[in-house]
Amino acid sequence: MLNIHMPRLSLYRPQKTKDYSFIDGVVLEQFTVGGTDFNIHKYLGPKTTLEDDATAEQPVYDVVKETNIQDLLFLENRDRKYDEDIYTIRGHYNLSDQDFDLSQFGLFLQNDTLFMTIHINSSVKQLGRKIMPGDVIELPHMKDEYAANDYSVALKRFYVVDEVTRAAEGFSQTWYPHLYRVRSKQILDSQEYKDILDLPAEEGSDTTLRDVLSTYDKEIEINNAIIAQAEVDVPLSGYETIQFYTLQVNDSGEVQIVSTDYDTLLADGGITADTVFVTPDGNGYQGYLVGDGIPPNGAPYGTGISFPGEPETGDYFLRIDLSPNRLFRYDGNSWRKIEDSVRTTLTQTSGRDTLKGTFINNTTVNSISGEDIVERQALSKALRAKAGD
Repeated sequence: MLNIHMPRLSLYRPQKTKDYSFIDGVVLEQFTVGGTDFNIHKYLGPKTTLEDDATAEQPVYDVVKETNIQDLLFLENRDRKYDEDIYTIRGHYNLSDQDFDLSQFGLFLQNDTLFMTIHINSSVKQLGRKIMPGDVIELPHMKDEYAANDYSVALKRFYVVDEVTRAAEGFSQTWYPHLYRVRSKQILDSQEYKDILDLPAEEGSDTTLRDVLSTYDKEIEINNAIIAQAEVDVPLSGYETIQFYTLQVNDSGEVQIVSTDYDTLLADGGITADTVFVTPDGNGYQGYLVGDGIPPNGAPYGTGISFPGEPETGDYFLRIDLSPNRLFRYDGNSWRKIEDSVRTTLTQTSGRDTLKGTFINNTTVNSISGEDIVERQALSKALRAKAGD
């Protein structure tokens, strides 16, 4: 039997005594009197879709638990479930101005992370467990009733818990902790907080919190304006050569024309506007992504999925059934390749006729461990399905 002998004068005891309970009550009273309300949206766990019912119209979710991890590959819980009830506890934090840091390139917001302090026992009693990362804290006293927006509701402030530790100042003379130190940051309009942002902004209102708080629509509007200006400034990738006119020359460097009687040509005063040149059999300008599928001399050309039946020497034809589209020239005996149309828009990711579009939007099917996987399918989902086998 282990006998522990404690000094007669000692505030520490192996068990929590009435001294601890007294100090804990005093600490709680300080938070009750001087603290502010924290509305807690309790995180219940990830809503993991069952693999067997993944194709159902209404997805069936697995057991929701706080300690579950939805995506073991990326260690993410994207589809989060939050309690419909809201819990209120007392806490406090240090208020500070949010200043912009201009000492680096760009604009950085400082002090956007809050360090909050809450009472341990009362918070655990209220929530049914300790506060944990994933819980969302709503600060009622931070509502902005005079925000410059089109809504008649006050803008609320929501912070998600990042980390929870025992506050150093929360240890009393009995060496037992009484306070949690909670690090939190503002939430964004993302998939994780769908359950919260889908709530009405006010009771009975058709406006959701997402409509009021989200900057998504404005960011998309700004992004589209930037893309539109970029398409004006740089419409296509590669180099523009359409403004250049290429002439066909012979081995001696003389420009080739349809008539080979140069004496007659010179007697008539040389090359005139009516002179018919031989169409060039290649682009006179070489470089990175210069092929645009247009004849190098700007001559008319046909398009289609098969060559015309009775072409004339020097005719151009663009085959649109090839990717990328390919420009050919008829030399009198056969169709010879001139160039591929490799220039494309830098922003559009669909409807492209080049390999660039299919590379970005890769929908091909590959085989991983004997299982067919579509490239755009989440790899972690495929790995989980394989691990279940």
